[in-house]
Amino acid sequence: MASWTSSQFLYEETKPWGIQFLERFKRSGRLSFKQYQALVFILTFVAYVAFHAARKPNSIVKGTLSASTIKGGWAPFDGPDGPALLGQIDLVFLSVYAVGMFVAGHLGDRLDLRTFLTIGMIGTGLFTALFGVAFWADFHSFYYFLAVQVMAGWFQSIGWPCVVAVLGNWFDKKRRGMVMGVWSAHTSLGNIAGSLIASGLLRYGWGWSFLGPALLMTFLGIVVYLFLPVNPPTVEAERDGTEIDSTMRLGDTITESFLESRMSTGFDRKAVGFMAAWKIPGVAPFALCLFFTKLVSYTFLYWLPFYVSHNMIGGEYLSEETSGNLSTIFDVGGVVGGVLAGYMSDQLNGRAMTAAGFMYLAIPALFLYRVLGHISLTINVILMFISGVFIIGPFALITTAVSADLGTHKSLKGNARALATVTAIIDGTGSVGAAIGPVLTGYISAISWDAVFYMLMTAALISGLLLTKLIIAEVKALLFGSEEEVAASSSSPASRAPIDVLL
Repeated sequence: MASWTSSQFLYEETKPWGIQFLERFKRSGRLSFKQYQALVFILTFVAYVAFHAARKPNSIVKGTLSASTIKGGWAPFDGPDGPALLGQIDLVFLSVYAVGMFVAGHLGDRLDLRTFLTIGMIGTGLFTALFGVAFWADFHSFYYFLAVQVMAGWFQSIGWPCVVAVLGNWFDKKRRGMVMGVWSAHTSLGNIAGSLIASGLLRYGWGWSFLGPALLMTFLGIVVYLFLPVNPPTVEAERDGTEIDSTMRLGDTITESFLESRMSTGFDRKAVGFMAAWKIPGVAPFALCLFFTKLVSYTFLYWLPFYVSHNMIGGEYLSEETSGNLSTIFDVGGVVGGVLAGYMSDQLNGRAMTAAGFMYLAIPALFLYRVLGHISLTINVILMFISGVFIIGPFALITTAVSADLGTHKSLKGNARALATVTAIIDGTGSVGAAIGPVLTGYISAISWDAVFYMLMTAALISGLLLTKLIIAEVKALLFGSEEEVAASSSSPASRAPIDVLL
């Protein structure tokens, strides 16, 4: 197989200083390929844990900022329109995040990923801290909070395409299923870490809830810059015979034929157009499915602590700190759901069946949580956990294995610039739904929480229905046991064998 060097990129990649330092204590003078893989896995995992941890303070302090839990609240969120204003803050953040995903994906092809990721992490830390600075500076301007969230959304959008690209450089197509599910747990673990940090610091003032995750993000950004190896050639790492040279800049790992096409043509191949990428079989239904899946998931991310503190559980109201800690159970379920969804989709040879099945099961889970969650703390915890399994499971699956499958669809014929566009379409579309869900909840919750849950159940239903054609194709694949039978009835990429890639 042909070799490749960092000189083929449009920038010069250098060996991180931290790696050079570690090599001085290594007898051979160089880390093994497996050690580099472990380092990359851990650093990209921890980096995205930090990104999600930095998003949680907004949800933890919602009740504190509004007048309904403490007298006076915090202007401008202390009036009757407080929940709606907080919803608008979420909308701005997530809208900028969605648009920024496309921009960051484009820039990631042209910048050093280690430096770009570090900029995203430190920038996120800075503007997360600036939101909390309002507590000590006694800022009450709605436009200040709005401006801070605009910048925070942009820097947050840098994270995902960078960690995906770096991970793709180090792991071949054999790394899938369970491994992918474990790695995707960073989302839930980040939410848990952010909730615990923000809730624990809330007693000292809501500004500390932002400063804690901000300092964590900034510290890890420095660690990433010092130690993250972007690709094997940069650190002169030699693959063993089982490894496939994956050199994808933005997106997932790729097949050997795709690599050979890239090696022969370089980086000058014309990128797949935006509309052309939408026409790739399976992109539109999965992108729209993720729209509604993220709508449900991010509504819980931003509003669950507020909901728990404003609804009696076992005959009493929980404090803001306790509510924030309790909400982590939803993300614990998400960790299990991500691993379970990855495993089941491998066993069934069906990504669409798994994703839709989980979303359909999320409907009764949401209904029971709303109807029975108030009876006791134990019942609330159990139903919250189950809801997390079925809501976050398909979210993790679509943003990992499914995106990889569609980004390397055979209709692309090895186009070396397709994965970034396809991944951006799927994740960007999902992020639009993530922006809409929380802001709708801000308005609807003022009327009725029952209406909020009906909205979420409807979104879960639509999410599953959008994959109906792909499910039919996968069922035919199971019945006939061959791709040819499925190809005759559907051009869906979901009809193929399980995705042999790791995101």
